[in-house]
Amino acid sequence: MLPATTDVLIVGAGPVGLATAAALTGAGVGVTVVDRAATAAHTSRAAVVHAHTLEVLDRIGAAAPLAAAGIPAPRFTIRDRDRTLVPIAFDGLPTRFPYALMVPQSTTEAVLHDRLVAAGGRVLRGYEAVGLTGGTVTFANGESVTARYVVAADGMHSTIRRLAGIGFGDPSTGGESFTLADVRVDGGPARDEVVLYFSGSGMLVWAPLPDGTVRIVAAVDDAPEHPDIAYAQSLLDQRGPARSPAHVTEVVWGSRFRVHHRVADSFRAGAVLLAGDAGHVHSPAGGQGMNLGLKDGLALADALTEALRSGSEAPLDRYAAERRPVARAVVGFASQLTRLATVPAPLRPVRNALLSTLARVPAFRRRLAYRLSGLDQRRAGRAVGEQSQHGTERTGHRAART
Repeated sequence: MLPATTDVLIVGAGPVGLATAAALTGAGVGVTVVDRAATAAHTSRAAVVHAHTLEVLDRIGAAAPLAAAGIPAPRFTIRDRDRTLVPIAFDGLPTRFPYALMVPQSTTEAVLHDRLVAAGGRVLRGYEAVGLTGGTVTFANGESVTARYVVAADGMHSTIRRLAGIGFGDPSTGGESFTLADVRVDGGPARDEVVLYFSGSGMLVWAPLPDGTVRIVAAVDDAPEHPDIAYAQSLLDQRGPARSPAHVTEVVWGSRFRVHHRVADSFRAGAVLLAGDAGHVHSPAGGQGMNLGLKDGLALADALTEALRSGSEAPLDRYAAERRPVARAVVGFASQLTRLATVPAPLRPVRNALLSTLARVPAFRRRLAYRLSGLDQRRAGRAVGEQSQHGTERTGHRAART
């Protein structure tokens, strides 16, 4: 049963909504979390949690159980088929989490849900938002909730964003087509690295998962709804390694999706605040999307807690002003990776020569490691927690603002 009123109504119980809710509930803020789906999702696109995201999630007790459930990948490599263009090492980064953590989004959601429940919260399911007036949200069953603030964590096709009148373009048209498949394979690259393959046929991501499967993601013009073994094998044959080929033995799960490169016109409209895919969408290259959204959620939880305690709107304005440029930078980075992966065939030798030359410069590789891991989003000083003698962040009340 929905309450008539609440301090914060969070629409969407994906990873962003759950992280926001867990942080707010732990801070003693009255939170109501709703989702239109009757049950939690068991399949998902996101499969990596980066170092800075783990640092931020550590403040709500989610980093340790996530690390226990995933597998660390201390390397990220950009290749053109068998040729290594840019090797990127995470294991030398100044963090307690010197790796990309490979873990399915469904597991991330389960961990965050456990943290929410441990803090005393819960998710109300089967509630589809259909109307918004100020801070009052009406649902398809006729019930409504009036909140001091409404968090739109309902994804790329956000109903709350649309009802709030925040511009985003039409996410149902255009965009790039991708196929995704979790496969069992014999052979192929090592299971301790994520590989972004460039090829004449397009890009392909190779990402190992904890259950022994490998996730492959590829940009294609016309992706099948349910990729089969033959289709997954053709992608690996055309875009993956040639000297040490991977042989697909099973497709555990697969899907198709379209990706856009968009950032909402604003992250705030009155009582409504955006977080996650409701505010930004982009290519899966680099695995940045969910990570950016989770940091949105923790930053927003800080801002809402401060606003409710102080009675000032300034923290919310600051959240909206600070997170949008961060989103634009991440979307731009993902777009650059995608463009590099899809240059016309005549330009491939030039691209490869340029990247190989740059990769010989340690500062270039380190910069990419910081960018991919999210550590470049740290801030100096107390605004994001003091730096320890080992360079790691001590998470605190405002750690998620970066």
